[in-house]
Amino acid sequence: MDRDNGSYSVQVVIKAIDLLEALASDDRATTVPQLAKVLKMHRKKVISLLDTLEDKGLVVRDEQLGTYSLGLHSYSMAQRILKNANLIRIVHPVMESLARKHEAAVGFTVLDRDEVFFLDVVDSFQQVKSAEMVGRRFPFFTNAAGKVIKSLSSLDLLERINGRRRKNPAVPNPELLQQELDEIRKRGVAIDVGGFGEGVCAVAVAIRDYGGKVVGALTMLVPAIRMVHERLEQEVIPSMLEGAELLSMKFGYVKMPA
Repeated sequence: MDRDNGSYSVQVVIKAIDLLEALASDDRATTVPQLAKVLKMHRKKVISLLDTLEDKGLVVRDEQLGTYSLGLHSYSMAQRILKNANLIRIVHPVMESLARKHEAAVGFTVLDRDEVFFLDVVDSFQQVKSAEMVGRRFPFFTNAAGKVIKSLSSLDLLERINGRRRKNPAVPNPELLQQELDEIRKRGVAIDVGGFGEGVCAVAVAIRDYGGKVVGALTMLVPAIRMVHERLEQEVIPSMLEGAELLSMKFGYVKMPA
């Protein structure tokens, strides 16, 4: 009986986490029927979970509309986790320095399976406002951050993509993507326009740890109209590579002589 109760409790926790993730993934407030459909749960069970999470401040209900969204306690917990994370503490000062120097938004992006997402962002006073990018996910092959990470961590990417293409046909041209990743690996920097939003130019460089493993990427976001070729080559790329090298050294990475 105790084992059964324990199993049931674990399932409830999993469903509660799924519910919070569903609320976090939608920019708008959500109704019970919508949540029940997404989570494939009975409405009564959804309401029961929502009531419990609301009591804890993790969820808030709009009495007039009958909709639910994440509560302030959820955001407070997320901010504490981010601020206390060792990665953020090390990377954030370098991000701030780059953002000030180039008057641009700078993010720290990491990879989860085949998606890249922003773990932290330092905003700028320019047109690109990126604080809302924290936590957002993008397919790795659509942007500079995902590509620079994959270029150093997945040398067998083409073979793996071709092996599962029937299940995941999202990558339109694996051969062309592999060629692009090879070039990025040689140069050490990835650049794209539009991967993180219309008219946004992204410049990304990888950060490595003591074992040479890629832990994430510094990613600068600026309006494409401001990113002229001379500024990109003479100012931005050297600064980004220098920042990535500094952070990699902080993580114990030692570059081998050529």
